[in-house]
Amino acid sequence: MNRAGTIVTWTFLALHGLALLLGLFGLLIAMPHPELFAGNAAATAFYGKAMTGTGGTAMFLGALTMIAFGLQHLGVRRTLIFFLAATIISATAELTGTKTGWPFGGYEYTNFLGPKLLGRVPAAIPLSWFYMGFASLLLASAITRNRLWCSILLGTWLLVSWDLVLDPSMAAPNLQYIHFWIWHETGPYFGMPLRNLAGWFGTGFLFIAVGRLAWNERAAPRVPVTIPYAVYAINIGWSMILSVTAGMWPTAIAALLVSLLPATLAFAAERRARA
Repeated sequence: MNRAGTIVTWTFLALHGLALLLGLFGLLIAMPHPELFAGNAAATAFYGKAMTGTGGTAMFLGALTMIAFGLQHLGVRRTLIFFLAATIISATAELTGTKTGWPFGGYEYTNFLGPKLLGRVPAAIPLSWFYMGFASLLLASAITRNRLWCSILLGTWLLVSWDLVLDPSMAAPNLQYIHFWIWHETGPYFGMPLRNLAGWFGTGFLFIAVGRLAWNERAAPRVPVTIPYAVYAINIGWSMILSVTAGMWPTAIAALLVSLLPATLAFAAERRARA
């Protein structure tokens, strides 16, 4: 069972990475250079459909990766509890945000990420909150040696630090053809309102705390950190590439310093726990 679970998890991870890679190819090569496919109607149609489906598919596969990992190492109860907390709370926050502007600021999603809940929030978005939040919590738990509130706070920080590079890259003004969402207000952080970060912290903290506390365990089981780190790093790296392409080097550097490097401490913590 463990071997089968490992194979399934790594397969989903590979497909998740492949979907993100294909998305980058389409966003950075196919869309800006339609002349490359002008003579091939089939290729043009394929990449046209891929651009509206790859993003949502990648998020779906990321969620499957962390679900498979959770089922193998944490069991059905813990995984399901965290999944429900993450998706319900984040979907509620996103639906509220796109309707009222609270808590993230005024914004709306484009059609790049597939079908939408109530016509406003792509159905894949709560899945991305789940898999990145779950990965962040598990990395934080390893780093803090399973200290309950420390792991919740650090997990929230790792999740929020993703947004330092995610939001600017996904809505970069000078990459007009690949906006995943559009801001209706501006702010000092590369055009993004600072209350968006506060909204991210509040939403992330709420579902990570609820999901973790509902396990009703002071210390959760130790889990291998390779898969959570791979999921976390792949998604951070994807946004970093878009940011660099858009000329926003500071966001990529920030992601490296405040998210990727701290997350790697999980490997040292894992080695100490085994010693």
